Amino acid sequence: MYQSAQVILRWNLQKGVDVIPGSSNPNHIQENTDIYEFELTDDEMKEINELDRDEKHDWY
Repeated sequence: MYQSAQVILRWNLQKGVDVIPGSSNPNHIQENTDIYEFELTDDEMKEINELDRDEKHDWY
């Protein structure tokens, strides 16, 4: 089972967004590299895309 952060990172990758995850926690670093070991299905991508509420968030 993948963590929600992994799914979010994978979703962004599949949308063509460059992601640069960071962590000092060795477990989280490993989880971040695991996002290359799976792909979301078209249905999963569609389901996540439908969550869009047309809101913009700047996290930096």
